[in-house]
Amino acid sequence: MATDTGSLKKPRRGLRRAGIAALIVLGLILVSTVVNLVLESTEKSGTAPYGERVAVSGGSLNVVRNGDQGQPIVLLSGLGTAAPGLDFAPLVRELGGFDAIVVEGFGYGYSDLEGPARSNENISTELHDALAKLQVRPPYVLAGHSIAGFYMLDYANRYPTEVSAVVGIDATIPKPGDGPVEDPQPGINVERALAVTGVVRVVAALAPGFLDPDSDAYTAEELRRMRMMMSWNYGNPAVADESARIANNAAALRGVTYPDDLPVLAFVADEGSDSTATKTAAAENLLKNVRRHQVVPIEGGHYLHWTQSKRMADEIRAFLAAPQ
Repeated sequence: MATDTGSLKKPRRGLRRAGIAALIVLGLILVSTVVNLVLESTEKSGTAPYGERVAVSGGSLNVVRNGDQGQPIVLLSGLGTAAPGLDFAPLVRELGGFDAIVVEGFGYGYSDLEGPARSNENISTELHDALAKLQVRPPYVLAGHSIAGFYMLDYANRYPTEVSAVVGIDATIPKPGDGPVEDPQPGINVERALAVTGVVRVVAALAPGFLDPDSDAYTAEELRRMRMMMSWNYGNPAVADESARIANNAAALRGVTYPDDLPVLAFVADEGSDSTATKTAAAENLLKNVRRHQVVPIEGGHYLHWTQSKRMADEIRAFLAAPQ
């Protein structure tokens, strides 16, 4: 029986070409990874860190203060914010007269990129320990963006005598439910791979507007450093674990409310859609037991402090100064 050698060679040639292509791609990834690591090392050695690192259980957190001597207000960032100390800069500038303190949790800014499990309890305990070590005098105001809504709710119940008021910045509210939630399982961290191989760096260089805050309230140097730190911190282990635990942390807060006598100011981002009414109603429902609360829709995107820092600072001052 005759064998068609030509037909056998074609699949072999196809496999050979695919193998060569795969090796080329792998080589490019390796080169990109090495270049990215070298650039990151050069950037870190040539850029002075901001803030002060504070040792807590499991590692060290970075804390940024504005140096003023007024009422302490502690700022907590949303999920995955690469450099909270810079991200909150417009709001901190407007909060002159307050002792404004940005606490960067594990995985954020210049804090360690790995830490204990990102549960509500651990995050609250770490924040409490950092503030105690810095001798921040209680009671202080807690102000948090997005997912920090979970942690402020937990903290205010865990340390009620140490919080004088809460300010939510389009803060996430735990959704009601009664079903069990499974513990997060290990998986492939695609986001970290994008950072390590230099993809995030390339995006930041070629399309900075894709990563930059949609705001003119930042200096050129702040924007440069935020892009750089996005490349360093994107998809790190602590933030990956925090993301995986969102459902668990929400479940742990089912039925939890703020103390009745704790003043709460809730900013809601009004993006001109039906979601504004939904978020406003959810905030009112969460705060229905709180004797002094205010829900304030403000025109803008989810990161309200990018564009509405002055309005927010004015509202915060008025709310805190009102009779108890």
